[in-house]
Amino acid sequence: MAEQTPTSQDQNQAPTSLWVERTGTRRYTGRSSRGAEVLIGSEDVQGVFTPGELLKIALAACTGMSSDFPLSRRLGDNYDATIRVSGAADREREVYPKLDEVLQLDLSELDADAQERLLTLVQRSVDKVCTVGRTLKAGTEVTLTIEKDA
Repeated sequence: MAEQTPTSQDQNQAPTSLWVERTGTRRYTGRSSRGAEVLIGSEDVQGVFTPGELLKIALAACTGMSSDFPLSRRLGDNYDATIRVSGAADREREVYPKLDEVLQLDLSELDADAQERLLTLVQRSVDKVCTVGRTLKAGTEVTLTIEKDA
């Protein structure tokens, strides 16, 4: 399997800046320096993602992107994939104790042995390069600095 590493061009680019701006009561717009936007808010607000939903989507997207190379190499560039992710919050502790992902693929064109080999390769790829999944499994230190205007 070819190793997936950033190109030298990627290494020379400034990191993407990320921030959220308050747009209303418990409503925010997440932004990136690359021009992306995502609407964030409470579960009772239509048309927004909750922060927990974004965490789950980030995990599913990372799994998809981490498995893209081995899957496209074997199934072709136009293969279909859906990654579903779920997990209930423990509101007493305010954590997601377990997140479940399901990667849905059509492997009907492969025999049973080829399917098994591909799924093993996909699992290894996700375990090796899915930064979001690896971070969640390992835990991470989070710091908060509060800057006040004078």
